Amino acid sequence: MISVRKSFPTKLSLGILLLAVPIFWVSLGLLFYQSRNMIREEAVGRAHAALHTTMQRINRKVAMVEMATRANDWLVVQDMRPEALLGLTHRIVALNSHIDGCSVSLEPGMLPEYGRYFSAYSVREGDTVATVIEEQYEYFEKKWYKTPRYLGKPCWVEYFDETDSLNLTLAGMIASYNEPLYDADGSFVAVISTDISLLRFSKAISENKPYPHSYFILLDDEGRYLIHPDTARLFRQSIFSGTEPHKHADLIALGHEMTKGGHGNMSVVVDGVASVVCYEPVAGTDWSLALICPESDVLEGYHRLTYIVVSLLIVGLIVILFLCKRAVAHAIRPLHELLAKTQTIAAGNMEVHISRSQREDVVGRLQNSFAIMLQSINFHMGSIRYVAEQARKRNEELVLATRMAREAERQKSLFIQNVSHQIRTPLNIIMGFAQVLSETGDSPLPEEEMKGIMSAMEHNSQLLNRLVAMLFDSSDTGLSEELLASTKHNSVPCNEVAREAVSYIKLHYPKLNVGIQTSVPDSFCMQTSRMYLMRSLREILYNSAKYSDGQHVMLYVEAMPAGEGQTPTAVRFIVEDTGKGIAEADRELMFKFFAKVDDLSEGLGLGLPLAKRHARNLGGDLTLDVDYHDGCRFILELPILN
Repeated sequence: MISVRKSFPTKLSLGILLLAVPIFWVSLGLLFYQSRNMIREEAVGRAHAALHTTMQRINRKVAMVEMATRANDWLVVQDMRPEALLGLTHRIVALNSHIDGCSVSLEPGMLPEYGRYFSAYSVREGDTVATVIEEQYEYFEKKWYKTPRYLGKPCWVEYFDETDSLNLTLAGMIASYNEPLYDADGSFVAVISTDISLLRFSKAISENKPYPHSYFILLDDEGRYLIHPDTARLFRQSIFSGTEPHKHADLIALGHEMTKGGHGNMSVVVDGVASVVCYEPVAGTDWSLALICPESDVLEGYHRLTYIVVSLLIVGLIVILFLCKRAVAHAIRPLHELLAKTQTIAAGNMEVHISRSQREDVVGRLQNSFAIMLQSINFHMGSIRYVAEQARKRNEELVLATRMAREAERQKSLFIQNVSHQIRTPLNIIMGFAQVLSETGDSPLPEEEMKGIMSAMEHNSQLLNRLVAMLFDSSDTGLSEELLASTKHNSVPCNEVAREAVSYIKLHYPKLNVGIQTSVPDSFCMQTSRMYLMRSLREILYNSAKYSDGQHVMLYVEAMPAGEGQTPTAVRFIVEDTGKGIAEADRELMFKFFAKVDDLSEGLGLGLPLAKRHARNLGGDLTLDVDYHDGCRFILELPILN
């Protein structure tokens, strides 16, 4: 609730919605009122059409019954023999499927041999027609006999056969067309009756219902039900039964209209259900047929439409509220932005930006004024920030330069110390042996001792030569002219270089067991630099000799690809040893210059880095096989034609 009070867009949107809702409701109310009337008129028209169609079926059936009766009445007067009368009634029922029964009832004593009574009767029983002479009873007092005799003309009579003697319908509900017959002298002689079952009649009528719960009723001239869904009311109750004038005035009015033979439609509450009733008299009878359509069926589409429209209205109002709120919020968004930015400036933060507005209203002019003011402030603040930033960058550059200078000084000291140590050791040995030789004078040393001294001096001089060559190579980071000149027209036998490299290592490590295995012939050559290839192989073998177990070092030479029938494109020199290997954490450092895993170990940290550089300068590469776990396996791969 507090947020609604503080939210200007919400308050304005609610105000707009409160103005729009009455207009919506009035408009929808008029729309629904007109829609209800139109739907009601359409329902009445539909009911009248259904009633008219049903009435045509009834009139057609009544006319067919009357026609069938009038077409055969003269035969009764012409031949009143019992067998003729029985055949006549049988033929009328058999030839007319819409007739359920037919009887010819004679005046008392017309056939003395049968006594006072004689009535020939035929009745439809399923697919067959049964014809009998009725049992003797006082049929002269029956409505279907005395009414046409009294009137002296044909008429329709409905009656209730309590004994169900005709076995036509439930409880014997019968509608009968009765015609009085006279002889040539004009004397009354008999009544011919054709009967139809009101239950079958009712089922035929009910097939034309326009709505699921609509139904037909048929009343006689006294308002009694001849057709009704509730069979308990037939003949026993009328439309006026149990009705109270002050509560059922509409139903009483309907009953009077129908019994008087009127036609039209009315809104009536029938059995507690509001309904639309269309009624019309049945021609040639004193009956009246009515179609009762509950308003729940008639207005079902209207009610469904009401639910849909009300739901859409609610959703629409919510959407309108949401859109109004969005529109208002969008309209006053610059004010919220100005408020937030001014609060930020008030808190001491000048790093904000207010954009220019194209709006010419007061909100736009206010925003532009704030933008100009902030632009002036930012200009002065920008100058201050620029000076401070330049000073900060200079300080950072000085700090970085100082750190790099210190690191360079440290690296220089470590390098000089390492070089001094690595050179001083063999140099001291050479100088020591030279002094020994100089002090011997005229008394020479034994030959074996002399050979040992010369061998030691030669070994250490080779170490010095290797160190100097490595330092020279490390100073050249590019592809030197010497390398280009050595590879231009230099065909190098692969096996010969491999054996020479192994021989070189054995001079330094006489006790080392170095094996060599080649899959190429001795005549197999490659176009490369013999000197740099030799240096690379020496350094790889030297590294294996220094860090292996001293017993298992192998050099493999193979052409790539090695498939049968394929032309080799490269040569692999694989140096494999058995030893402690290189830890995974140290693999990133082994090809970096001056990087040593152990600072106390022999060497300058240049062997493997220089070998990798030489390999790349020759068009190949030097890699460590990480899948080999018994020691180290280095693969030097070079192209055959470079």
